[in-house]
Amino acid sequence: MTESGVPLCGACGEPVGFSSSAKEEEEEVFVACNNCNYPLCAACLEDEIRKGRDSCLHCGEPYVRNVTEKVSQESTDHGDSGVRLRTAAYLHDHQENGGHVRSLSSLSIVESETNGESGNPLWKNRVDSWMEKKKKKKAPKKSEKAQIPVEQQMENSEPLEAGQPLSRIIPISPNKLTPYRAVIIMRLIVLGLFFNYRITNPVNSAYGLWLTSVICEIWFAVSWVLDQFPKWSPINRETYINRLSARYEREGEDSQLAAVDFFVSTVDPLKEPPLITGNTVLSILSVDYPVDKVSCYVSDDGSAMLTFESLAETAEFARKWVPFCKKHSIEPRAPEFYFSQRIDYLKDKIQPSFVKERRAMKRDYEEYKVRINALVAKAQKTPEEGWIMQDGTPWPGNNPRDHPGMIQVFLGRSGAHDIEGNELPRLVYVSREKRPGYQHHKKAGAMNALVRVSAILTNAPYILNLDCDHYVNNSKAVREAMCFMMDPQVCRDVCYIQFPQRFDGIDRSDRYANRNIVFFDVNMKGLDGIQGPVYVGTGCVFNRQALYGYGPLSLPVLPKSSFCSSCCCCCRRSKKASENQNDIYRDARREDLNSAIFNLREIENYDEYERSLLISQMSFEKTFGQSSVFIESTLMENGGVPESANPSTLIQEAIHVISCGYEEKTEWGKEIGWIYGSVTEDILTGFKMHCRGWRSIYCMPTRPAFKGSAPINLSDRLHQVLRWALGSVEIFLSRHCPLWYGYGGGRLKWLQRLAYINTIIYPFTSLPLIAYCSLPAICLLTGKFIIPTLSNIASVWFLGLFISIILTSVLELRWSGVGIEDWWRNEQFWVIGGVSAHLFAVFQGFLKMLAGIDTNFTVTAKATDDADFGELYVFKWTTVLIPPTTILVVNFVGVVAGFSDALNSGYEAWGPLFGKVFFALWVILHLYPFLKGLMGRQNRTPTIVVLWSVLLASVFSLLWVKIDPFINDTDGTKSATCTSIDC
Repeated sequence: MTESGVPLCGACGEPVGFSSSAKEEEEEVFVACNNCNYPLCAACLEDEIRKGRDSCLHCGEPYVRNVTEKVSQESTDHGDSGVRLRTAAYLHDHQENGGHVRSLSSLSIVESETNGESGNPLWKNRVDSWMEKKKKKKAPKKSEKAQIPVEQQMENSEPLEAGQPLSRIIPISPNKLTPYRAVIIMRLIVLGLFFNYRITNPVNSAYGLWLTSVICEIWFAVSWVLDQFPKWSPINRETYINRLSARYEREGEDSQLAAVDFFVSTVDPLKEPPLITGNTVLSILSVDYPVDKVSCYVSDDGSAMLTFESLAETAEFARKWVPFCKKHSIEPRAPEFYFSQRIDYLKDKIQPSFVKERRAMKRDYEEYKVRINALVAKAQKTPEEGWIMQDGTPWPGNNPRDHPGMIQVFLGRSGAHDIEGNELPRLVYVSREKRPGYQHHKKAGAMNALVRVSAILTNAPYILNLDCDHYVNNSKAVREAMCFMMDPQVCRDVCYIQFPQRFDGIDRSDRYANRNIVFFDVNMKGLDGIQGPVYVGTGCVFNRQALYGYGPLSLPVLPKSSFCSSCCCCCRRSKKASENQNDIYRDARREDLNSAIFNLREIENYDEYERSLLISQMSFEKTFGQSSVFIESTLMENGGVPESANPSTLIQEAIHVISCGYEEKTEWGKEIGWIYGSVTEDILTGFKMHCRGWRSIYCMPTRPAFKGSAPINLSDRLHQVLRWALGSVEIFLSRHCPLWYGYGGGRLKWLQRLAYINTIIYPFTSLPLIAYCSLPAICLLTGKFIIPTLSNIASVWFLGLFISIILTSVLELRWSGVGIEDWWRNEQFWVIGGVSAHLFAVFQGFLKMLAGIDTNFTVTAKATDDADFGELYVFKWTTVLIPPTTILVVNFVGVVAGFSDALNSGYEAWGPLFGKVFFALWVILHLYPFLKGLMGRQNRTPTIVVLWSVLLASVFSLLWVKIDPFINDTDGTKSATCTSIDC
């Protein structure tokens, strides 16, 4: 456990401890560098000095003089053996106290090498030889100056720029946040008083309606609490790309930036146009990042020859497009969106050749589009004998449900260079094997296949995944992420960097809240102040080690799987220590993986036989699958292909790891990679990482990092929301439900858990929401109401509740910068989605998870000829539209019936009518965008005219029927005595 007030070591994550020279009554925290106070424990400091590093890695200043002299003196007096003995004694002492992470990482689990004596010479010789190998691997071939780390050389030469943090947290101003929190507390108090009044004052004449309304209101209050409190501590962040370059891109030397593997997933090229996918790939290949550090993997889960051929055309066009982008620093680097910009493209351009080159490039892109369109037109009708490749052989993926795995490398070191002769980033086409009888797990399975293929071919330490319709809008987006991932002060426990989603092609009013501004600019900032944002499926940079199921390095590593460690622990473990370990590792499925990464770090030391023995002993094959090349790649935390791998067989090994039976009896989809069990695999994958103790970071650069497309049609939008809600219901009904999963190690913070609980129960709000939206019409039709006659004190509670709701929203908009129109659209679509898609998701989820019935909803489209936002006005009938349409009609009828009854009842009926009508109009106002979607195109009669016409016509029609002057006088007695309008 960490002692209070003692910082953690920046190298190993353990407490730095206290200075041995300090007095007992005045303990001082151990300090290695007096200049910057960089936290470094004594053990790590001694290790640095023995390796010849006598200067601080953070600021470049020499370490504390008396410490370095002490280590040097001990080395002189005792020689090398003395240092070994002292290190062995240190290891022995710390093993009894739980172990030091950095020291423990030098241990081996092979029984013949460690027989319980930490200072065994055979073991130490092996560790020394292993360290020598590591030094030789890191040493550059051209220079003998590699004994000093590159990071230290850069920081010594540029201490002011390179030694500073690469990012910083910008807290929200207290002037904005304090009133916001005060109003939240006030709203909680008012809610308590409001419910006290509602529960203690039932409406006996309409008890059923009153009880229904109270239950709905309690559910809405709980939902508000789950949504509100994760936004208690929102933050902003700022990155410093120039400092990143100063630290890792020193002039005249090779770049030290980490490599990144891009993942792009696509399934059906007829629904996901190849031109859009091609633009995404082109924007990736031209990012502002060293070309040898970028690889792009495209997953074709539909095994379509159209995707393969269009990717080949894209690779050819990239030879011209990439050098053009980098030469003229254009943004964005997706040609379709660059050439369609309505801006002054000559701004900030100083090269005289730019206009000519841009004109030529636009012509080349139009020719590229024609070639892609020709391929799409050709693919509209599949030949009876299947597709044939150019060499005359049948296309292996003619049957998308039964085909072998396919991999094709288009660009890279061994591929074509650009027109200027420069190397291009690697581009790889991947289509995993599919056979009948196997569960392929849709997108999650495709992403896991890319994880394994990329580990075999390039093994970059970081992975950035994008949907095929999300292109790189900011060429420096990768550098933005590396400001967190490559900052030693930040990256130790960061599993992923999530960017907000931004969209093109949405109507100005954003009728159906496609931009999700409130979620991305309010909720995600709030989560960033806790344990980090949720993973939203695209625009995310992953730490590869986190995808492998390991916990962060800052957590205690307690090896338990090896034979020797179990023997040692049995003889030393006390009852109290056992209880502490049980508290930390209650989630037993994580223990083997944590110990696995601990032992795998030392695997490079062994020969082929010992390596295979170790892999078998640690059951790595049961975790990662039967591929020694892939398993060995997992030890390389800094990436790179294992030296033991044979380059000539890498493609064969990559084909092996995407076979349909590779994941059987492994932990893929259960504990490692993208997690299976839900159509929203993104939420589930991020949740598992946060449960292991990782945290995530929300990065919002000034220029949006990525942009994509969103469905602007009403039916398509509702089906998108239906799929998201269905995934939440699936998680709720699974073992990974946040209500009961992940309590073992106490690694998931409570506010973070509330946020995840909110993400899986929000579809169930549809049930009380539909009931609540139906209450106004029922009250108007029956003449009853859910609230009794208000007293003065009750009026205060109602007024206070409305004021607190308004103030909360206003103050939230104030600190987040979100516009009131975006907030109102979000509120409207919360109701629209709640009474339609969310309701169907609840029933479909229960049918799928409990009864095994998978229900699909079909959409029937009708053509449109509108030029701008034509898709917005297309009416596509689907069953999801039935509930909100019914609610609208019922409320319209209720309003008409209410006015008609008030006209017949006299003056006294108008007072109660206003409350009921206000309630009904609140429902209609929230469903107004839905009503506009039903009305169709805007160039016809305005919706508001149609709405009021129907309303007024209905009122006058009913009134006319009620007082029809042409009624026949067949009952003389009744006619003579009937003198009132409500007879």
